[in-house]
Amino acid sequence: MTVSRRHFFFGPLLAGAVPTAGFGSMPSLRTMGYKSPNEKLNLAAIGAGGQPAADLRQAHAGVENVVALADVDWARGKDSFERFPNATRYKDFRQMLDKSGKDIDAVVIGTPDHMHTPCAVACMQLGKHVYVEKPLTRIAGEARILGRAAEKYKVATQMGNQGYSHDATRVAAEIFWSGEIGEVREVHAWTGRPSWPQRMEKLPAPTPVPETLDWDLWLGGAAARPFTAGDADYTAFVQQRSGGRPQQQNFGFYLPFNWRGFYDFGSSLIGDWGIHILGPANWALQLDPQYLTSVECIKKDSLPAFTFPDEMTIKYEFGARPNMPPVTVYWYQHGGGDPYTPPGMSVEDARKIPGKGPQVGPPPGQGGFMAGSGGGMRRAGGPGGASPQGAPPRPQGSGYNSIFVGSKGYLGTSGRGEGVGLLPGARWAEYTLPSPYLSRSPGASTGSNHAAHARDWVRACKGGTPACSDFSIAARYTEWLVLGAAAVHYDGKLLWDNVKGEFTNNKDATRWIKPAYRKGWDVKV
Repeated sequence: MTVSRRHFFFGPLLAGAVPTAGFGSMPSLRTMGYKSPNEKLNLAAIGAGGQPAADLRQAHAGVENVVALADVDWARGKDSFERFPNATRYKDFRQMLDKSGKDIDAVVIGTPDHMHTPCAVACMQLGKHVYVEKPLTRIAGEARILGRAAEKYKVATQMGNQGYSHDATRVAAEIFWSGEIGEVREVHAWTGRPSWPQRMEKLPAPTPVPETLDWDLWLGGAAARPFTAGDADYTAFVQQRSGGRPQQQNFGFYLPFNWRGFYDFGSSLIGDWGIHILGPANWALQLDPQYLTSVECIKKDSLPAFTFPDEMTIKYEFGARPNMPPVTVYWYQHGGGDPYTPPGMSVEDARKIPGKGPQVGPPPGQGGFMAGSGGGMRRAGGPGGASPQGAPPRPQGSGYNSIFVGSKGYLGTSGRGEGVGLLPGARWAEYTLPSPYLSRSPGASTGSNHAAHARDWVRACKGGTPACSDFSIAARYTEWLVLGAAAVHYDGKLLWDNVKGEFTNNKDATRWIKPAYRKGWDVKV
């Protein structure tokens, strides 16, 4: 791979490319809504509880201003309302933009996935910089819309896949680019099954909408349906699914979190954790939809009526990229154990040797991740159950949840991109890292790197170098990844036409690719 080609894809992140001073004082940028690095941003949030609340705290960092908050459920938004008492509160983000828009520079968006696009486009059209939680969109067509919008409105953008800010994600690319493992023709990446309930067989009867919630606003562009919190059969289903273990969070039927498993609202673990785990492969191997040739769901344990299957395997085929051969990427959502181990190598051989080899990223127990048993994943220093985002962040067994299969060896990454290593562990123990090629993110690399990722965006909002996962990168990445969620609905290989943005051999699949919004919620760039 040539330097010029790497620069084409990732030019803003090349070592030495970060300017020594901000560009915010330049008139051309100031007229586009950028500020001096020393000025405070006026931040707003669409979604004030849960993950978007955490995003807002990291972006705020005790430095910026928070001027407005919108949440369709004021009980859910309570923590942010109390943390930022001077911020004006809204239920409808459109009213927030209309009434407080003149005071807002940048917006953190953490709604359920089906509302990312309407919210983000409305903000960008008004010149607001946006940080949008991962996955960027629920379906591929919306990712293309956000890519076009960012290009048109020229605001600072960032997708919330904070693994892109980790040193180890960059090191993985640098190791591959050094030629250490040769040509890569396969990547295997995996996680466990969702911790939230899926595969329900029936819709419970409607129940009263909580007083604090505007259900119609929560649905937004999705088709109307009655609210339900579940019934006795659903409660029994959840208990059976958990093996009788106490639940760590409230699994209402749709809210506050189960929406991820519904076709109409999310993309299950493909978008929730696939967007994290496949990040190093996307970066290093330049996995762009223009090179995608086909997507296929080659295994699934069921095809529920309104939620995703628990277990599935998705196969993505990419053609040759500049100086790289065709590559096949496998995504496994499964119940236990590493689904892939290099031939002739045991899981024990694959693991790193404690205390040997380069330490990249946070050590286990210091915000890093460690292996356990039984095919799940757990965070070091924390409880053994699910993370706040639903799927635990690291595999058992080898210590990796993504493996590059090279002609000269194997490279593994773990978590969101917190860890990297060569397999077997004995090879990593003797390895010397290549010289850094990519610039490092501010404050990398600790824990999930959430703070560094948010501040990377804030820097971009003030006229600095574009954020590491801005929409010029994130939209293309999300587009090919969530096509796996479309493929779940069909048997057989789906052939991709990137120019038309559709599968050529299955017109029915268009409904899982291109958006259709409820009346009044249409999106136009």
